[in-house]
Amino acid sequence: MDKVYKFIISGGGTGGHIYPAIAIANELKSQYPNADILFVGASDKMEMQKVPQAGYPIQGLWIAGLQRRLTLQNLLFPFKLLFSLIKAGWIVKTFKPDAVIGTGGFASGPLLQMAALFGIPTVVQEQNSYPGITNKMLASKAKVICVAYENLERFFPKHKIVLTGNPVRQDLLMVGEKKSEALSHFKLDTNKKTLLVLGGSLGARRINQLIEKELESILAQNIQVIWQCGKLYINDYQKHNQKNVQVLAFIERMDLVYAAADVVVSRAGASSVSELCIVGKPVIYIPSPNVAEDHQTKNAQAIVDKNAAILIREKDLEAQFSVKLQDLFQNEALQKELATNSKKMAKPNATKDIVNQIIPLLS
Repeated sequence: MDKVYKFIISGGGTGGHIYPAIAIANELKSQYPNADILFVGASDKMEMQKVPQAGYPIQGLWIAGLQRRLTLQNLLFPFKLLFSLIKAGWIVKTFKPDAVIGTGGFASGPLLQMAALFGIPTVVQEQNSYPGITNKMLASKAKVICVAYENLERFFPKHKIVLTGNPVRQDLLMVGEKKSEALSHFKLDTNKKTLLVLGGSLGARRINQLIEKELESILAQNIQVIWQCGKLYINDYQKHNQKNVQVLAFIERMDLVYAAADVVVSRAGASSVSELCIVGKPVIYIPSPNVAEDHQTKNAQAIVDKNAAILIREKDLEAQFSVKLQDLFQNEALQKELATNSKKMAKPNATKDIVNQIIPLLS
């Protein structure tokens, strides 16, 4: 009888940590259909909903990050960390995993620390071009570190690094064949170009403000808009729903919305960048300046350096956005060049490649 392998996967806080974790779980299930997979997340974060929706059990840790100013949360941090380490140790001891995989986020720190302490092989998956503090701390104990960008030797031991790319949803691999289905699904006008605006799962205040200000000008160029404003902002922006403008809190069918888009405006979270390379769309990246180590700007810059996207910093939006967007829509040669170059940077086999790094660690 085949051995039933057991895996714990930890990652969360944002969709950028959760969706890669779920993609890895799905690939492990495809290779080991009998595998027993448990997720561990932060008890008050979105993974507690998203993971069960994907069909996996999850346990929560009482953990959160340090704030940049003195707050009650910071005073509680040592207690939260201690409780999380104790609970993580209990989870590892009782579940007895064959391997533990961390995709970043607060919960993966205590979990992978305790797994390493108990001698369980650990794998770190780093999505960004500038690693988060949790993954940097875990690197010394990890057996393998799967990365999506080159030149991370200054952060991680070189002999542990494997360049795999970021896991993405498998339904994104065939978006080129779904254009007509996408136009029908979103009830789009086939005679207009489509702008897709993405602000991440929670939304991006500055991008929402920008699109609201520029909306009339965009529509005047015979462009229709699908605007994912995020669940935090839907009540503020749904008033802009009209003919040729669809304002959505969340988009379930990302494969179809990518297929429909001619140009994309997006934040530069690691998962978004990886997905946009896979689907090969011309993109204007507007990185969030409010993330650790400004890693979104670094993610976007790595794409721009290969002439595969346009980057506008938030401080330059007033001066540059409307001009660059109009130029891009009017320049089909540039659209094609950016799309072709970004597709060259895609790593469509990332999820399989990551799982292939986990398999040799199984006893």
